[in-house]
Amino acid sequence: MQLIWFRTDLRFHDNTALAAACAQGPTLAVWLVSPAQWQQHDDAACKVDFWLRNVAQLSQALAENHIPLLIRTVDHWDQAPAALEKLCSEHSVTAVHCNAEYGVNESRRDAAVAQALGDAGIAFESHLDQLLFQPGSILTKTGNYFQVFSQFRKVCYERLHHGIPAVVRAPRAQAPLAIAADTIPGKVPGFATPSPELQALWPAGEEEAKRRLDHFVDEPIEYYNTERDIPSRPGTSQLSAYLAAGVISPRQCLHAALNENRGEFDSGNVGAVTWINELLWREFYKHILVGYPRVSMHRAFRSETEALAWRHAPKELEAWQRGRTGIPIIDAAMRQLLDTGWMHNRLRMVVAMFLTKNLLIDWREGERFFMRHLIDGDLAANNGGWQWSASTGTDAAPYFRIFNPHNQSARFDEHGVFLKQWLPELADLSSKEIHNPAKAGGLFGPAGYPQPIVDLSQSRERALSAFKNLPQRQVTGGHHG
Repeated sequence: MQLIWFRTDLRFHDNTALAAACAQGPTLAVWLVSPAQWQQHDDAACKVDFWLRNVAQLSQALAENHIPLLIRTVDHWDQAPAALEKLCSEHSVTAVHCNAEYGVNESRRDAAVAQALGDAGIAFESHLDQLLFQPGSILTKTGNYFQVFSQFRKVCYERLHHGIPAVVRAPRAQAPLAIAADTIPGKVPGFATPSPELQALWPAGEEEAKRRLDHFVDEPIEYYNTERDIPSRPGTSQLSAYLAAGVISPRQCLHAALNENRGEFDSGNVGAVTWINELLWREFYKHILVGYPRVSMHRAFRSETEALAWRHAPKELEAWQRGRTGIPIIDAAMRQLLDTGWMHNRLRMVVAMFLTKNLLIDWREGERFFMRHLIDGDLAANNGGWQWSASTGTDAAPYFRIFNPHNQSARFDEHGVFLKQWLPELADLSSKEIHNPAKAGGLFGPAGYPQPIVDLSQSRERALSAFKNLPQRQVTGGHHG
């Protein structure tokens, strides 16, 4: 008997580990519920709910192919080796298959499981699946992991010219097993069920992910390079939650984009090329997790920035978290996050820079808050984005590049359409006034829109001097940390 251990790869199609298990013989499936571990990782309640809804869909697809899905609860991943070994002995499993995951805790968990199973004479097979390229296969000439995206992308392009990673064929139905599938829990202790409105924004299942992908490459992808920056328009693929949970694979996304762009990934339609680059950014940040494990451990990628004198400002942090800063674009973005479990990517950068530069609050506070609310929360991408904005990360924005939120707002939401959607209390302001109501004489109506909590130019100067006073940058090699 083979066992497929599902994690963040909640799909039947194009699933490397599932196909490998089924090719070797009769297969049984398992998914582990790990509440304490997920809380430790700041996984959002809406994300855990999204996992459960997708596991329920996956269980149905597996059942149609006679693969029973079992559920086991291991509060913490320390308990995974014993739980999996017990399951294997109950069902005479000879090999466990899974798709590799890349955070430090995930790698340690898998090493411990492999060790325990090996001691019991059970094979442990880990497969490349959530990435296009094996971490460690895209390196600099000196054998280090890349720290600059454009250089990393160049090598990815060279690899893609040699061959595009193939989509894995779904397994055929197997003969029925005399094992009953488990009921999928509707909720997990410690994680509230999100509102029906939020759930409705993110329907579960591979069919929905495929529908979104097909719709996106059908037309929006052509204008992606310009439309993706405008938060009031549906210019993005809306696939991030499905990619993070593995309901769709990067291979499926890449093939769909290539089909639309006549097989080109570095020329042809600019929108398609831009979107393929976004898939490669996702790849880059996961390779960074492996090459520089300190970023999985709440550490800055640029070690010298650990000396930054971040401010302890709990009231300002709370105003930012609640969307009550008095800077409309920041508040609208934060309310979008709280209501929908998602935030437009351009706005993720704007609110992150505001927190880390204008408020000079530690990026880790923002990273944690995002993880606790994002349905597409992914350690590598979220950490990479926060450290980029805070100028502590790989390939980061230079510390003196600080977005002005009013300018960003006027540029990307010119008529205030997005602002009015999320800040109805400002709906009566003109499209010129709405970006900075305080300047327009502070038309703070009955709903009481707050005054700005910070002066943008003074706070910019404060940030610049904090960064200037850091010890000189060390050369970041691949060895310390």
